[in-house]
Amino acid sequence: MDPKEEFDESMYNREVQIHAKDLRAWLQRRFPRLKDPDNAVQEALMRVWRRMNKQPISGSLRALLFVTARNLAIDEMRRNQIIRIDEVAELERLPVYMNKPNAADMAAKNQELEILTLAIQSLPQRCRQVLTLRKIYGLSQKEIAAQMGISEHTVEAQVANGMRRCADFLKKYDLP
Repeated sequence: MDPKEEFDESMYNREVQIHAKDLRAWLQRRFPRLKDPDNAVQEALMRVWRRMNKQPISGSLRALLFVTARNLAIDEMRRNQIIRIDEVAELERLPVYMNKPNAADMAAKNQELEILTLAIQSLPQRCRQVLTLRKIYGLSQKEIAAQMGISEHTVEAQVANGMRRCADFLKKYDLP
């Protein structure tokens, strides 16, 4: 190893590296949201070391280290506030691009529901009651039969008849 490099390394350890522990502790206290304080410490140490090799440092080396580390931490905090383009590219994660229906979809659904309501209202009364209890309220055929005083076979027939008539009604409006 070149004697100059040994000297530089020992000088680095003696003059710069000695402040690393205090610098790290200070950064963690001052910038608790800093993701990687060790990275900021190492970068500050290297920047100050490079500057020392180019020109003598007038004033306190320790103060220069702390100012450099502070500036690095502030820069990182600013970068973290900026939305990265790769994050924007993931449209599914954006609140604007949710799988929620837009106004046109909602209007179309509301119109379909109105037409379905008209279809159900067009049914004979008993058929409408049976279909509503079965499909809207989810009652079983047995429960409907007991509640309305009719046979389960009649309930089954009324549901089938109501479904067929509603399907025919919806076809007039080109709905499935």
